[in-house]
Amino acid sequence: MKIIQILMDNARITWADLASEVGLSAPAAADRVHRLEEQGVIKGYGAIIDPEYVGCECTAFVDVTLAHPDNRSIFLQRVQELKEIQECHHIAGDYDYLLKVRCRNTKDLDRVISLELKEVPGVIKTRTTIVMDTHKETHRVPLQSSRFSVK
Repeated sequence: MKIIQILMDNARITWADLASEVGLSAPAAADRVHRLEEQGVIKGYGAIIDPEYVGCECTAFVDVTLAHPDNRSIFLQRVQELKEIQECHHIAGDYDYLLKVRCRNTKDLDRVISLELKEVPGVIKTRTTIVMDTHKETHRVPLQSSRFSVK
């Protein structure tokens, strides 16, 4: 658990520094991390980029309703293809999916919704909420130590 917490805070930590933090040798720490990767606990690594700095000034959440469950595969395939969609969640409630979308501006958002999403067979309704300002956004997962064990 401590290794996961450290890596969430700094995935660029050296094996030696990680080992020092958790009381292991560098090879043992590296081995534990490799096992976490193999088990799919650690899904990958990446830089966290300021979206506005790279021209993505518009963030929106888009609720999507599909006509029928048979439309899921083509919809989910299109979601995977669209680089503007950062997250896709199958949800309970009035809608089927919740998408987190980042675009250059509202015109670009309109393109994504009107030309990319609403054209997918089976998409019958969308509802869009545009983000005015973000006060918290994190990649960190709250850890439940009693529910996790590395094999």
